[in-house]
Amino acid sequence: MPFSSLGFSSALLPVFARALAEKDYLAPTAIQAAAIPAILQGRDIVGSAQTGSGKTAAFALPMLHQIALAPALATRRIRGLVLVPTRELAAQVGESFISLARYLPQRIKVSVLFGGVSINPQMMHLRGGADIVVATPGRLIDLIEHNALTLDSVATLVLDEADRLLDLGFGEELGRLLALLPAQRQNLFFSATFPPAIEALATSLLRDPLRIEVQTAPQSAPDIVQRAIEVDASRRTQLLRHLVQSESLSRVLVFVATKHAAEIVADKLRKADIEAEPFHGELSQGKRSQVLHDFKLKIVQVVVATDVAARGIDIAQLPVVVNYDLPRSAVDYTHRIGRTGRAGESGMAISFVSAATEAHWRLITKRHHLNVPRERILGFEPVETQPPNPADPLSTGGIKGKRPSKKDKLRQAAAAMVPESKA
Repeated sequence: MPFSSLGFSSALLPVFARALAEKDYLAPTAIQAAAIPAILQGRDIVGSAQTGSGKTAAFALPMLHQIALAPALATRRIRGLVLVPTRELAAQVGESFISLARYLPQRIKVSVLFGGVSINPQMMHLRGGADIVVATPGRLIDLIEHNALTLDSVATLVLDEADRLLDLGFGEELGRLLALLPAQRQNLFFSATFPPAIEALATSLLRDPLRIEVQTAPQSAPDIVQRAIEVDASRRTQLLRHLVQSESLSRVLVFVATKHAAEIVADKLRKADIEAEPFHGELSQGKRSQVLHDFKLKIVQVVVATDVAARGIDIAQLPVVVNYDLPRSAVDYTHRIGRTGRAGESGMAISFVSAATEAHWRLITKRHHLNVPRERILGFEPVETQPPNPADPLSTGGIKGKRPSKKDKLRQAAAAMVPESKA
């Protein structure tokens, strides 16, 4: 099926075709073929598709099409709003809009807004308005409170990685932003998973939505070799260093559970003369951008990241992903290993399994119907039979939903403060 059959205006099809050709989009992907005609018709969408499926173009192209054909306004007003969970995804989505709009007859102004950088340049960029805004919720609220923009003219709202938006605690911000939007608008929800909270949100906001779920065909599944290596938790860093050196791994993205672990592991690798950098939410945006830039240029060999990098980062030809800590959510396993084996390339995903994470690894393999043979590396055979000390700064903290929540800890602290009753 060619792009010409999806319902684009004959006037705009040649310019879209030119932009698509530059991005090597020769034919629409499954999610694009299903979503674009429905979005052009004004329908609400609930879409699910694998990472790397062309989802961004599936909503960007029809949004640009609608804005390009709309009557010109005396002043620019925001007509498209895309909310995303991370800075990196905001930058990536914004770049997609800009590249796809490059040859349109009139200039489409896209503003990309996220935290971790000075707010002033973003306020300056919003002077004179914008046609499309791609933003993280927190920074968008900051800019609204600074009177830098309003949302009363938004015609299309996109929640990209909607499940991740709620996972990262943006529920309250989403509620505030939704209250500022016009009641009459088109809503496009794209999410890798649809937990109850997302289903409830979709039910409350969307009108007769078209549900699109694209399953990866076996023949087009990413070519990723998955490995599970048994190792004691205390020896994971040594094993990681051994694998990088002995297997001549040119670039490795390593996932850990905490920001503290990212710093510690990266520091130990540097002491072993391996160019490594941490990557987490407490770094400035300038530092995060520099790390990714150096990683892409192979100046940095290993990036040790928290799950902030699990979605929204596209590193071309990334050969290896390592789960130093297993993801707390079994669902996130797919997003982590999906950083490799992209765009027809092959890749490898390695997971470290210790006595403490054995049960969780079995859960992950069961949920994803995996049969991954266990390995033991000579000199790193595990001896632990009991979970390690939870005070260990490199501990994963356990399976999602199993360790005490903040409320549990507060209840325990309150109970400890109550004096025992006298007999």
